[in-house]
Amino acid sequence: MDVWNWPIPADFNQLWAIGATGPWPDYLMYTVNQPLVSVNESAEYNQGVIQYLPGLASNWTVSPDGATYTFNLRQGVHFSDGTLLNAYNVWLQEYGYYYLQANGSNWWMEYNLFDMSNVSFGKATVGIINSTGGVVNPTGQGLSIMQNSSWPIYVTSPDQIVFRLKVPFIWFPGTLVGFQGLIYDAQYLLDNGGFGNATSVNSYFNQHPLPGTGPYVVTQISENSYIKFAQNPNYWGNNLTVQQLALQPIFDPGHAKNVVIYYKADDLARYTDLSTGVSQISDVQASDWGLVTSNSQYSYVSQPSWGGQVMLLGLETAEYPTNMTLVRQAIVHAINYTDLYAKAYLGLVTPYVGPEYPAFSQFYDLGNLTPYQYNLTLAQQDIKAANVTNMPNFLMRIWSGCDACTNAAEVIQADLAQIGITVNLQVLTTAQTLAPMGNYLTNVQNAGQIGQLDFVNAGSGWGPGALTPADYWQAFVSNASVWGNYAAYYNPVVQTCVNSFTQSNNVSYIQKVCTAAQKQLYIDAPYAWIGVSKAWIPPGGSSVYNKNVVRGFLLDPLWAGQSSVPFFNTVTFVS
Repeated sequence: MDVWNWPIPADFNQLWAIGATGPWPDYLMYTVNQPLVSVNESAEYNQGVIQYLPGLASNWTVSPDGATYTFNLRQGVHFSDGTLLNAYNVWLQEYGYYYLQANGSNWWMEYNLFDMSNVSFGKATVGIINSTGGVVNPTGQGLSIMQNSSWPIYVTSPDQIVFRLKVPFIWFPGTLVGFQGLIYDAQYLLDNGGFGNATSVNSYFNQHPLPGTGPYVVTQISENSYIKFAQNPNYWGNNLTVQQLALQPIFDPGHAKNVVIYYKADDLARYTDLSTGVSQISDVQASDWGLVTSNSQYSYVSQPSWGGQVMLLGLETAEYPTNMTLVRQAIVHAINYTDLYAKAYLGLVTPYVGPEYPAFSQFYDLGNLTPYQYNLTLAQQDIKAANVTNMPNFLMRIWSGCDACTNAAEVIQADLAQIGITVNLQVLTTAQTLAPMGNYLTNVQNAGQIGQLDFVNAGSGWGPGALTPADYWQAFVSNASVWGNYAAYYNPVVQTCVNSFTQSNNVSYIQKVCTAAQKQLYIDAPYAWIGVSKAWIPPGGSSVYNKNVVRGFLLDPLWAGQSSVPFFNTVTFVS
């Protein structure tokens, strides 16, 4: 397989799951590191129904008050290095994320779900556990810490772990489908330097991936070049029946003995590899998309209309003059969305009203607002009313190597010129683009460096970090956002909606306060909600395959929020 980008921020280090920041794209997702909870991908993609299913947790129960989840793990599952999966392993992994998030209250994928007031977890705790049997055969003080039920996450037996929330959150299993729930061998972590700390995550695992329970193991890594995998001969799912795999195909042992994923920045090189049979699956972007659509032997991955991969343009509310509502309103009406879809996204985008995405229809576009429309007259009136007498040149940063990002930026640059705004485009590497970005406060502090306009993920699209309706509200418009609030936006009416998801299980109440928030967002315009992508990643292209060779495969159930790479264990071949 040829792909267009190398994982950020730190290669293949699962510890970067902190704050739902990476590694992205996660080449190891499901193929090496499997989730506690999975989803019904057929129902999700074909019907828009999100159904949580067992993963490494064979089942779970919920207390009558809806606040306590008890997960029972599959028994007899081993990591690829031979270590037995148990609840102690999961316990240490989750509290490790708390530690790496500097013990912040919203450490769980940005969600403030747990009362951590009784928790004292840090380097000393890890040391105690490491010296008392680790997570394989914990004893004494280490075992008593993990069994301490005054903490919100605790172990009741080697195969059972409990999560006690502050308030009911009916979508809690959806937070365990991806980053936070992808399980690695915590004993391997202890044996190789531990977590590091909040300011310096242990980088050993960047190129020495933490072992997982999945059908493949990593055999070789060449930085910014390739990663090689081989089938795991001791995979716990090797003996699953055809019927069992039909219900949950993500557990498939795989149909290729070896897999190589090549990072190739040049789009034509990726297409050439596909056309000559060097690769069986390749990312192809806008510059060579015509070669794909004109050849009937190729097929490509497309998203359903209710997908979660969205494009949005952040209008930096902490930077002059986009800190003025009238200027932001002028911008969202100055963009010719139809032209943008055609020139940047190959027509593979549909309009939407953010921040929610259509799959969670209960909370999507509350109030039935109309997506922002191109209205040059209104935009000119707004910019005149803003009375900006010293309009500066706007800064807009974009990722190199992303055709859709560059094309979209050039369309917007031309559109804003019509209302007297000059946009300077700055093409940067992924690392350079993301360097000043971070949590809400970081984005406020670094507003000048970020610039007035900033595509969320540089224009390549954004997928959810967790399968819950709270995800985009938490990420884009919360003052507690760990990552994603590119606009550095906060409004108390909107924050009430954000908080409601984790403070109430009353859907009617959540809808009421979020309807008010939706109206406020529409007026404040911290983002130009560009659209929902019908392509995979980036939206100006997709994962392409020769349908005479490959029959099909599954992809990230979080709509490319965690990986744009096909789950290669699910790839089936024509012969």
